[in-house]
Amino acid sequence: MKKVLPMLALRGKYIYPNSVIHFDVSRSKSVRAIEEAMQNDQMIFLDNQIDPAMEDPKSYDLYQIGTLARIRQVVKLPQNIIRVFAEGMFRAEILEVCEEEPIFRVEAAYQHTEQQEFEQDEKEAVFRALKESFEKYTGVWNQMDPNVYSYILMQTDLEVFVDHLATHLPFSLQNKQKLLEEMDLKRRCELMLVLLEQELRLAYLRLDIQEKVKENIDDNQREYMLREQLKVIREELGETNIADEADEFLRSLSEMEAGEEVKDKIKKEISRFQAMGNSAAESAVLRTYIEIMLDVPWEKLSEDSMDLEEAEKILEADHYGLKKVKERVLEYLAARAMSQKKDAAILCLVGPPGTGKTSIARSIARATHKEYVRLSLGGVRDESEIRGHRKTYVGAMPGRIVAAIRQAKVRNPLMLLDEVDKVGKDQRGDTASALLEVLDGEQNEHFRDHYLEVPLDLSDVLFIATANDLSTIPKPLLDRMEVIEVSSYSENEKFHIAKNYLVKKQMEANGLTPKEIVWKDDALRLLIDSYTREAGVRSLERTIGNVSRKITKDIYQGKKKKVTVTKKAVRDYLGTAPYELEKENLKDEVGIVHGLAWTSVGGVMLNVEVNTMPGKGKFTVTGSLGDVMKESAQAAVSYIRSKSGKYKIKDDFFESHDIHIHIPEGAVPKDGPSAGITMTLALISAITGRKVQGTVAMTGEVTIRGQVLAIGGLKEKMLAAKRAGMTKVLVPKANEKDVREFDTEITENIEIVYVKKIEDVIREALLS
Repeated sequence: MKKVLPMLALRGKYIYPNSVIHFDVSRSKSVRAIEEAMQNDQMIFLDNQIDPAMEDPKSYDLYQIGTLARIRQVVKLPQNIIRVFAEGMFRAEILEVCEEEPIFRVEAAYQHTEQQEFEQDEKEAVFRALKESFEKYTGVWNQMDPNVYSYILMQTDLEVFVDHLATHLPFSLQNKQKLLEEMDLKRRCELMLVLLEQELRLAYLRLDIQEKVKENIDDNQREYMLREQLKVIREELGETNIADEADEFLRSLSEMEAGEEVKDKIKKEISRFQAMGNSAAESAVLRTYIEIMLDVPWEKLSEDSMDLEEAEKILEADHYGLKKVKERVLEYLAARAMSQKKDAAILCLVGPPGTGKTSIARSIARATHKEYVRLSLGGVRDESEIRGHRKTYVGAMPGRIVAAIRQAKVRNPLMLLDEVDKVGKDQRGDTASALLEVLDGEQNEHFRDHYLEVPLDLSDVLFIATANDLSTIPKPLLDRMEVIEVSSYSENEKFHIAKNYLVKKQMEANGLTPKEIVWKDDALRLLIDSYTREAGVRSLERTIGNVSRKITKDIYQGKKKKVTVTKKAVRDYLGTAPYELEKENLKDEVGIVHGLAWTSVGGVMLNVEVNTMPGKGKFTVTGSLGDVMKESAQAAVSYIRSKSGKYKIKDDFFESHDIHIHIPEGAVPKDGPSAGITMTLALISAITGRKVQGTVAMTGEVTIRGQVLAIGGLKEKMLAAKRAGMTKVLVPKANEKDVREFDTEITENIEIVYVKKIEDVIREALLS
């Protein structure tokens, strides 16, 4: 039979003859089809989309075989949804699609009776086989409603039974469509038997897998179940926070890269934490300890760069000069790349403030692709600052070394130990001694922080220390470091640093562009010569920044658009130069000698003044001098008294005259073994009345036999002499090798005279 009917496209919802289902309709096209069917004889053709996800299917997107159904009830739901209850009547085939808009209307062919090729006994056998397979399957697949199960087994008609099975069993959409399209009852039953057997095999396989999984439950799964039970218990006790935190800690622990000793320690502490209640005082201490332990990068390493060319370019771009420092860094990289081993060398950069020690370390980190962390050790006196506190103490925390490793997030950063010469010791321990283990390549592989309680490997850390004065660093600590001197900058070096680095840095800091500010070379040299006097370039940078800020203000207020910084502009912006009028007294005088001294902030020139006066042989030394300089004065007097005849000094001179040695700037402490020849010459000049050349400076220690000894810090002293306008410098003969390494810029326009005995000094500096 044929009939023209409205058609509704279903999405994965199958209805068979002799069964009742319900489905929801929301698409406007489907709603109209339902409305038209209800207005006629309630008959509708239900067909499935080939692709259930398609929103607006066409006729070619539908199967040819569907179900002729009668709508029993329509219920309107919220949000414009209609629930339809329909009864399947016959299988039907689309002969023609009459129209697609506004609804599908099709001509369908159907039969009132099913095609059957069964004999009576065969039909009964198939019926029993289907029931037996169905019962086996539902015994394994226990998700069917018992009422539905009983209702299906009550069916006595084979055709109805098979259609009910197809409706309620979880076959795939393709198999459901095959069951719908099969018009012959016998072949449909055979297909149903095949599908039931397939589902039964899959169900047995699933059960077998589940049994094997249960048999193979490992310790972690068992612990998980126990933790879930414990979680329920804690919820009943109101202690859910600790359980949640413990689970989070365990998840982090499973993802963490660390050795077994560390993991076992953390796991043990997490177990203790789980066993505590929220009210326990120790829970907060344990929580903090576990968080810190999980945060330490025990085995996480960053990849170091072994590209020497790139490293050399970075070092050259960041710093002017510093040849020895750059060579040592490149040697370190080359040795590490060739040997593929850890380099235990600890570099110690020593030099006056402002010479770029800290920025050198930062550049080394950039050149080696290491993470950079800085520890300021100035004034640190508590040993626990390095080794950490015992975690049982109130307010306990790890030491600065562990804190720096956590900050870097890798185990092999570059760690800068800044101002290592300024660590101290008191009743709380010796900080320098605590650093011995950190900086010893034989020990730091198993460094133990008191807080962590497990060893931390520091052997991959590249340590770089900085210091101003080596004399204050304890010898055992200094023995573990390779010292590289970052000496004072010459005027020319300062000029190039200012021109190539500091000017650009201050322009960026103050929002200026090269179109708005131009620095003349003579202006920079004026700043160096007359506005700053230092070993490094820190004051020079501040002064350049001072000028830059003033220019920024003028440009911002619209007073100027572009400024060329000349010598006149510098004086206008900064006023009178503090060092321009402060030239040293270069006159030839009696009893006044220009000495050279090294300090932690660079070289300085000290005038040694001696006066003699009638008295009773009293000997006075003033000027806030240290013990070494006082001893040098005593040695000078002893030498002169022993040679009084040679220098035509009266025998009773020292008994009838008082001698006063003074070094100005009494508020500034002064000490060091380099003022012996200066004091000796000043004494001889004052006693004999002979003048000292005002353009001569000198440095060197003297023995009571008149021998001149070697000194240190010669480069800084030479620069101080040059700044003061000296034309001749007397240097111990033993320091001749140091002078050979100086740039010609340091020694030009200065006559360097090497002296071995005090007689050489007198000959070169005293006037007849």
